[in-house]
Amino acid sequence: MLAIERKNMILRMLQEEKKVIVADLSRKFGVTEETIRRDLEKLESEGLAQKTYGGAILNENPNADLSYTVRQKANVDKKKAIAREVAKLIENGDHIMLDASSTAVYIAKELKSKKNLTIITTSIEILLELVDVTGWRILGTGGTMKEGNLSFIGPQSEQMLTNYHVDKAIVSCKGIDMKRGFTDSNEADAHIKKVILDSANTRILVADSTKFERVSFAKSCDFEDIDIFVTDARPTDEWIARFDSRNVEVMFEEEQIQ
Repeated sequence: MLAIERKNMILRMLQEEKKVIVADLSRKFGVTEETIRRDLEKLESEGLAQKTYGGAILNENPNADLSYTVRQKANVDKKKAIAREVAKLIENGDHIMLDASSTAVYIAKELKSKKNLTIITTSIEILLELVDVTGWRILGTGGTMKEGNLSFIGPQSEQMLTNYHVDKAIVSCKGIDMKRGFTDSNEADAHIKKVILDSANTRILVADSTKFERVSFAKSCDFEDIDIFVTDARPTDEWIARFDSRNVEVMFEEEQIQ
């Protein structure tokens, strides 16, 4: 196993369990404890983990810009629930823009039963996911590939997006806060998501329930910039009221209500 593969697996374990133990990881991966400590040091230097005596805990800082391979494995059930709700909003023949979030990949998978869609996306992963779909028109923006992510960013990508107007735009975020709106971990991603939203008749923001009450580094949009918010479970009454006061429709899977 390559060191980068082992490091990504450790990070996924941190996301799922919130902490890891050096001795346990050493046995699991068949390497020395010193090797595991170096892996944890690298994760700490990248702002993804915090070393502790005998192990490490997850750094849950919303500004951490995780790689796509890590994000893809996080909160999968929540992302699938969101994708099922979004699919209800999409009609045959729609023109759609999708961002490069891991949630958007699950949405693309869920839409495969639709007919005659036009998809414009900054996501290389979505382009690969839809390679076998027939009867659709699929456009990739091109641009600069973001390091560690299967996505395009930069002026070329933004210019391509502004050349089109679509029925529906779908983007995600890293944090949701009543005062600060919707935020992302870096300016480039935040800006391109705003460009996507500005190109649509219906503006849809998706985020799982772990994103509430979190603020990341760069603001991508505010409540007045979206029409529909889709999540995996019913938000609190306070949040429902907040969205309602801003004329934002909220969607979630009804069976999630206990």
